[in-house]
Amino acid sequence: MNPVMDETLDEPPTSAVFLDNCHFSQVIFNNVEKFYVPGGDITCYYTLTQHITPRRKDWVGIFRVGWKTTREYYTFMWAPFPGDLSGDSIVQQQIQFRAYYLPKDDEYYQFCYVDEEGVVRGASVPFQFRAETEDDILVVTTQGEVEEIEQQNKDLLKENKELKESCRCLQKQNLGLQEELRLAQEKMKELEGEVCFLQTGNLELRRAQELQAGEMSSAQMNLASVRDQNLKLGKENQELQKGLESLRSSCEKLELEGNFLKEENKRLMEQNGCRERELQQFKEHNQEVSSEKEQLESRLKTTLDRMDQLQAQVLNQEKEMENLVRMDHDKTEQLEHLKEENRQLRITLTEQEEKLEQSVEDLKVTEASMGLHLQHKQHQNHDLTKELEEKNYLFQILQRQKDEIDEKNLRLRQENDELLMRLSESPDYSARVAVPPAQVPTQSPESANLLFGNPYYRSPETSAVNMPSVKKCPLCHEVFSDDIGPRQYEDHVRSHILDCPFCDETFEDKQVYDDHMYCHSLE
Repeated sequence: MNPVMDETLDEPPTSAVFLDNCHFSQVIFNNVEKFYVPGGDITCYYTLTQHITPRRKDWVGIFRVGWKTTREYYTFMWAPFPGDLSGDSIVQQQIQFRAYYLPKDDEYYQFCYVDEEGVVRGASVPFQFRAETEDDILVVTTQGEVEEIEQQNKDLLKENKELKESCRCLQKQNLGLQEELRLAQEKMKELEGEVCFLQTGNLELRRAQELQAGEMSSAQMNLASVRDQNLKLGKENQELQKGLESLRSSCEKLELEGNFLKEENKRLMEQNGCRERELQQFKEHNQEVSSEKEQLESRLKTTLDRMDQLQAQVLNQEKEMENLVRMDHDKTEQLEHLKEENRQLRITLTEQEEKLEQSVEDLKVTEASMGLHLQHKQHQNHDLTKELEEKNYLFQILQRQKDEIDEKNLRLRQENDELLMRLSESPDYSARVAVPPAQVPTQSPESANLLFGNPYYRSPETSAVNMPSVKKCPLCHEVFSDDIGPRQYEDHVRSHILDCPFCDETFEDKQVYDDHMYCHSLE
């Protein structure tokens, strides 16, 4: 990971999501080169399909080939948010990576588009950061080998086109299958919601039925208690009627006795006046009996009124009972109707589940056939990869030979510089400096047969002219004459070093200094 990039920008959102959970077809990278020349900025072109919704925290990173999670990025840039975005439109975007933050090795890398949740939505083909080498290596081949190589290239290009076309078809089929699976999952979720709604309705009906059963049982208990009270009141009424009949019979007896006593009193009054006190006692006794009779009649009247009230209450309870029975019957019919609807919905749900299982099995069969076809294509790609590795091995051998030649050339240049320094220190240096600068250097006898001459050969006159001093700036490589002082030389070298006015850091690269100052402006 590039440390300067971490200081410049915030960390991107990453996650430990593996490659199985990524969708590489939602963002398509266009015009990706096989290799990019180091030291220059590169522009990444990509297309946002209608299957992705861009967000503010999306980013494009450069990953080394073989990465496992989105935390293994080398460098990244925030993806620009498109201004005009509709639901079914395809948006072309581009982003520029600066040369300072790019990798310096020759490993294979690729662009990846990562959303704000750390999930990869698209990946490019691999590429390298290296210079062009076609002009540096001279390969001698015959015309027949060239024609054979061209024929192989044509066959490989044709096969590559066929593989790309089949890959596009497979991607389209995969997108269609994913869309069908998504629709089936949404339908399944809707059916599950309906089943949950029906289950909640069924539970509510069961609760209402249990409440009605409790109310009915309480009403039946109340009715039984009212019946018991009615029976008790009936028994008390019978007892009161028996007491009333006994009182009536006693009253009749008393009336008969009174009549008899009246006749006897008359007879006694006629016979003897001394019996008046006895008659007075009988009158008092008669008054007491009559008062008791009035009390019994009032008590009987109150008892009859209470029996009428109880009978009215019994009638009201019976009417309420009939209403409850009628409501229970209606609720039972409604419950039966809901049970029938629930049964029909369960039958429909089982049929749809069977259809969905059949469609899933068909998808599995199709996926298996696609896997076999893809395995066959992978075997072909493996053969091509082996051939490419052999060519890379030959290229590495040639590269090592080139590096050895470069080292030899570097040693020759160093020896040449030492010779030039010795030559500048020789006594006849001033005489050689007097040669006019317009004089054309002559070639050595060894380089006379070369087309461009020997690049490492220098005549004494040219060496004397090109070596006025050994003072040279290590940053801009400017050469100074002997009359310049050490103070001026140090001021010149220090002018290339850029100091930050906000902190104590120093920079030699102007681009890095500008990025650092931009970070301070954001603060």
